Amino acid sequence: MEKAEVRKQIRELKRAVPPAEKLRRSELIMRQVEAQPEFQHSHVALLYWSMADEVQTHSFVERWYKQKTLLLPCVDGDDLRLRQYTGPECMVAGEQFGIGEPSGPEWTDLQAVDFIMVPGVAFDHNGNRMGRGRGFYDRLLKSTPNAVKIGVAYNFQMLDTIPVEPHDVSMNLVIHD
Repeated sequence: MEKAEVRKQIRELKRAVPPAEKLRRSELIMRQVEAQPEFQHSHVALLYWSMADEVQTHSFVERWYKQKTLLLPCVDGDDLRLRQYTGPECMVAGEQFGIGEPSGPEWTDLQAVDFIMVPGVAFDHNGNRMGRGRGFYDRLLKSTPNAVKIGVAYNFQMLDTIPVEPHDVSMNLVIHD
């Protein structure tokens, strides 16, 4: 199946799930993330501030930002810049997509990032990830070699195989409900 067809199919499946059900499933996924030794032992974790159709992360970020250095991605042109989440008052609407982003200084020590939780449109059981098509995460993930990369997804986002290209970065693990 072509990437465009996979994206369309997953988008339709996401629309069919009511918001309350997405939240319930997200909590199951986040509990699994919390139980991972790689997360428990991490010091600098890159998470993401979820959009309505993604595995929901807002309460997870709130729960952990006082115990760990939590970074969130900020869209800057064709790249993701990282900024530390220091509480709800630091959040502003992002310029390109209106996704919440921290407003503080850019975090540039990518070698210090030891855990990354990654959203995606679809994943397969080999850890391959398909994003929204602009390559934001693939470029960022290549610059964080010391980080464990964990994808998070709803069950219906898990496929037997997805189309993979040489620039795609695979996950160490994919957690789903």
